[in-house]
Amino acid sequence: MSKRTGNKKNFVKKSARRFSRTLKAGLKSPKTYIFLVIIILVIFSTIAVFESETQTDSGIESKFDSIWFTFVALFAGYFDYVVKSYTGRLGAAILLILGIILISTITGKISSMFMDTLMKKDKGLAKLKSMNKHFLLCGWRPGFDKILDFVLNSNPDITPDMIVLINEAPSEQIEQICDEPRFRGIHYIAGDFADEATLKRAQIETAERALVISDKSKQYSNLEIDSRTVLAVLTMESLTPGIYIAAELIDSKFEKHLQMAHCDEIILTQNYEYSLLATASSGMGYSNVISTLIGDDAETGIIIEDIPSQFIGKTYHEYKTSLKKPGVLIGLLLNTGNFHQRRKDALREAQKNPDVKKIVDNLKKVKTLKSNEPILTPPADFVIQKFTKAIFVRG
Repeated sequence: MSKRTGNKKNFVKKSARRFSRTLKAGLKSPKTYIFLVIIILVIFSTIAVFESETQTDSGIESKFDSIWFTFVALFAGYFDYVVKSYTGRLGAAILLILGIILISTITGKISSMFMDTLMKKDKGLAKLKSMNKHFLLCGWRPGFDKILDFVLNSNPDITPDMIVLINEAPSEQIEQICDEPRFRGIHYIAGDFADEATLKRAQIETAERALVISDKSKQYSNLEIDSRTVLAVLTMESLTPGIYIAAELIDSKFEKHLQMAHCDEIILTQNYEYSLLATASSGMGYSNVISTLIGDDAETGIIIEDIPSQFIGKTYHEYKTSLKKPGVLIGLLLNTGNFHQRRKDALREAQKNPDVKKIVDNLKKVKTLKSNEPILTPPADFVIQKFTKAIFVRG
């Protein structure tokens, strides 16, 4: 027996077993018997109307007339012919009652489906559709609306309908945010943002960027919060290697884990807080300067911009002297974008090189590179490489 014949027989057997299970399940369901009773009543009522009304002047003269009468009574809820015999009236009454039951059941089912879809969407249980290059904001904590405001102000290219929230926050908190006019159109997925199924409902495969904040939607310890952040970044990278991920950490000891997980940007919140406190203690006004530099929009403070392609391979001095825009150029940001994926590609290319010495040199060079590495006021002869951006300060 050939393999194709064997596969065909297995397919037939599986189909037969599936049909048998479906048939048994249908026979056990009360809905099946109710449906059969309705069909029988409709058939007998149609026959009764035909047999009795053809003997009167009601206008029903053929089988087609009686079938038409049945359809009108069932689906329109009125009589196209005036039945005159007692048997015909009884059959017509049965058809009318069955029609009311059927129409109300169908409309109720359709309404229930729509309501169920809306409720799932409101509760974040529905799967998103037709999302592309969207922004995932994972986690929740008090003051979440301010984080959303800063995200939208700092990213003019992002509108609320491009943001997907993924968290396990109390439903009333999410409803309050979604009802805000400035956040109208924002999407919400309820669930654990470190879970693969939840991320797939948010269509992470087509997402462009993700921000993971320290999640305080439940009574987690700091250790649990950072552990979930690391797990989420690992899951995202495995599902979508091309996504750009920024993640917040409470404890710096997890920074190495995020680097190994190929997180593009790591925010050490406590370190920033300690630095601000320390600089404020000097009495020199550093904290005011830092808050102004960070800014709350995309036009003021520290601005990161692309460098025109004609300056790739040119010196920092050449680029600086060509600038005509307002603002001060203070440095360069190296290895931007999805740097970790490019580093993997570079390692593969280095290993293909037949020259062993070059392999070692390339591996050392690639491994020592850092993602989003800032260089402030580089020397004038510093050569600008690919995937480098400019750092400006604008007021």
